[in-house]
Amino acid sequence: MKNFEKRLTGGHPNSLGNTIEVVNDVLQHHEYFEELFNCYFSDDEVVRLRVSNAMKRIAKEEKQLLVPYLNRFLNEISQIDQASTQWTLAQLFLLLEDGMNQDQMSKARLLLQNNLANHKDWIVLSQTMETLGQWAKKDDNLNAWLRPHLVRLSKDARKSVSKKATKTLEILEN
Repeated sequence: MKNFEKRLTGGHPNSLGNTIEVVNDVLQHHEYFEELFNCYFSDDEVVRLRVSNAMKRIAKEEKQLLVPYLNRFLNEISQIDQASTQWTLAQLFLLLEDGMNQDQMSKARLLLQNNLANHKDWIVLSQTMETLGQWAKKDDNLNAWLRPHLVRLSKDARKSVSKKATKTLEILEN
């Protein structure tokens, strides 16, 4: 065991801590991925935040490590009530789209639709709009569902949310 949970603990909550070193270990030793994945179940929300960051970095380098875990992301990790986990799922689902089967895509879409309709965190909303917006370009039903939510969010008091909603609407109209 590489003791990733301990290595991802401590320091300023908004810092990466040892995330980059952990990612490099996993990229060099794929057999360590399971231990890192299991850190999502840590009681420490900073560890979970850093695991999310690590997953995104690993997905950009070697998607194939995450694909066998798609069902666990959809069924277990999606249940973690932490904004960083939810916004990372939106990013991961977009990165891993080509590795998903139809059932996984349907579950991911429903999860993200629920987040867009109900979540309050600005980053969750922004990342979810990005993924759903990309998918809606190829899916008329999703496009029709997404537009009223984007109109609503385009009036959000937070500029980052309203700008992202407006930009996504513009992309869908072209």
